Amino acid sequence: MQSQNKFLDDISRLATGAAGTVAGMGREMESRLKERLQEMVGGMDMVSREEFEAVKEMAANARAEADDLRARIEALEAGRQT
Repeated sequence: MQSQNKFLDDISRLATGAAGTVAGMGREMESRLKERLQEMVGGMDMVSREEFEAVKEMAANARAEADDLRARIEALEAGRQT
């Protein structure tokens, strides 16, 4: 009976060790996959969300300024023609 308990203990330790190894391999694979995806996306000349939002705001400001200038020019031209 004593040898069966030792055998079961050894199998239990082996299974626990294997489960830890498999979990570690899963984390390692996930980490490497993330790295590869970042490399691939980085090579595509894509911008980050923050960069996109900053340029979008700059474009909106430039359009508003251009509209204001256009209105001033039209007002000046209208004043000359009368």
